[in-house]
Amino acid sequence: MADISQQRITAGGAIFPRLHALGVDYVFANSGTDFPPIIEGLAEAAVRGEKLPEAVVIPHEHAAMGMAHGYYLITGRAQAVMLHTNVGLANGAIGAINAACEQVPILLMSGRTPVMEGGRFGGRTVPIGWGQEMRDQTAMVRESCKWDYELKFPEQIAPMLDRGHAIAHSSPAGPIYMSLPREILCETIAAEQISGTALMAPSRAAPDPAAIAQAAKMLAGADNPLVIAQRGMGDAETFVAFATWAEEWGIPVSSYWANRLCIPTDHPCHIGIDHGPFMEKADVVVVLDCLAPWWPDKHSLNPSAKVINIGADPLHNRFPARTFRSDLTIAGDTVLMVPALIEAMGRLDRPQGLEKRRKNVAEAADKVRAKVVEIAEAHETKGITKQYLGRTLSRALENRTSSVFNELGTMLGPLERREHASWFDAPHSGGLGWGLPAAMGAKLADRSRTVVATIGDGSYMFANPTVCHQIAEAMEIPLLIIISNNEEWGAVRASVVNTYPDGHAVKANQMPLTALKPTPEYIKTAEASRAWARRVEAPHELAGAIEEGLAQTEKGRVALLDVATLPG
Repeated sequence: MADISQQRITAGGAIFPRLHALGVDYVFANSGTDFPPIIEGLAEAAVRGEKLPEAVVIPHEHAAMGMAHGYYLITGRAQAVMLHTNVGLANGAIGAINAACEQVPILLMSGRTPVMEGGRFGGRTVPIGWGQEMRDQTAMVRESCKWDYELKFPEQIAPMLDRGHAIAHSSPAGPIYMSLPREILCETIAAEQISGTALMAPSRAAPDPAAIAQAAKMLAGADNPLVIAQRGMGDAETFVAFATWAEEWGIPVSSYWANRLCIPTDHPCHIGIDHGPFMEKADVVVVLDCLAPWWPDKHSLNPSAKVINIGADPLHNRFPARTFRSDLTIAGDTVLMVPALIEAMGRLDRPQGLEKRRKNVAEAADKVRAKVVEIAEAHETKGITKQYLGRTLSRALENRTSSVFNELGTMLGPLERREHASWFDAPHSGGLGWGLPAAMGAKLADRSRTVVATIGDGSYMFANPTVCHQIAEAMEIPLLIIISNNEEWGAVRASVVNTYPDGHAVKANQMPLTALKPTPEYIKTAEASRAWARRVEAPHELAGAIEEGLAQTEKGRVALLDVATLPG
């Protein structure tokens, strides 16, 4: 075997080996003219039989970012995305915004147009070398990334990838960005420079014991405590522990705008998505990793209540205007914070009247669920609603280890979810087209898991569906896609109704700038990549169609249902 100290490798060829050393499984790439040293390095590594992260051809950058996002949600490990100069980065910017908002780490890289106009290997050769030049390419994603750097020398590959990887995973997690000039990628370094373990480890935010003790005392002494949680419990063990703790202490838990499941939807303390009546009388409110825990003009906080904000970034420093009250603010990762709070409360006496409170909370939760079921099943004369779709899908997913990636397709509550990592909703940043590629990334991360993407028709268009179907076929990623097709921007309609409930648009039932008509035949888009696809128009057809779609995925085939749903 050759002495590695005598081998040299291009900086471009060093990226994949170093990512492998950092534990990266996939590099989702949309290549361009800046990629020759990277591609040559991959070919050279293949000749040597070197083990590298799998390089995946992704025909659109938004899909690459979504797949990396979804992969992390299942595995907890950041993946890499490589894009083409400024134009590729521009297409990936929405994915960076989504990842930043939801504290999802992604190792984002893009080439940089060559600086030199000649006289240096890797310099400009074709007109786009001039046309893609920018004064500040990184500015497109700087606000969304925790750290950014433009590679200056080839020997920086390993230390800078190590640094970016550690920062991306550090609390609060988020995407990082590296710009890769082609001239630098074409230069060589000693192969031994990319070997070895990671240079640095990520940091995790641990809660202040004194603050945890204070929070525990406040909660244990509360007559009407309330927990609002949006981003789940971090891992399966904490998910179970939190559910047990909530029941023991009789604390109502709200999933207001939750994009990760924090507690089973049928838990006796889960009060659903509307905590308004509980907020009005709550004396202690725990805001657990929530960007926006309530609607200020709609929900009324008890003036005498004490509010505890908890999370890796409890005050959400990235956002200039966020003035939700916080009498006690505790920074810490959920997987460290929740067990610490549970342990601290375990040392305190239970309040008087706890049994009565448990009973009252359980009765209130039962009423919420009964109302949800009543609305969901009132379909005979209405047609298919998003609630009915969720209720029907719930039955089909019973006894399956499953994850639902939802983007304006259905809603939590009608769709019952009970397990950790079983529910993921669209990022609060609202970068559309997230749901389908994120679901694909999740299925790639755990092929034994049933994965369903429930998405609106507008979200399906934004996902670049031809691209996503091509990737799913090429990588053999079987999942069920359910399009909730109401032929409009339903979220925009809802916003108009909420803002002007007695306005002209509502009275006339005419919503300018919302219609998506004529409606494309989405099933033909899916069939173009050999997917199984069906149109569903009547409520009585839905259950059977979902079952057949799931059966097709179990045979290794992508399945798509275009479901005609009512507006709203």
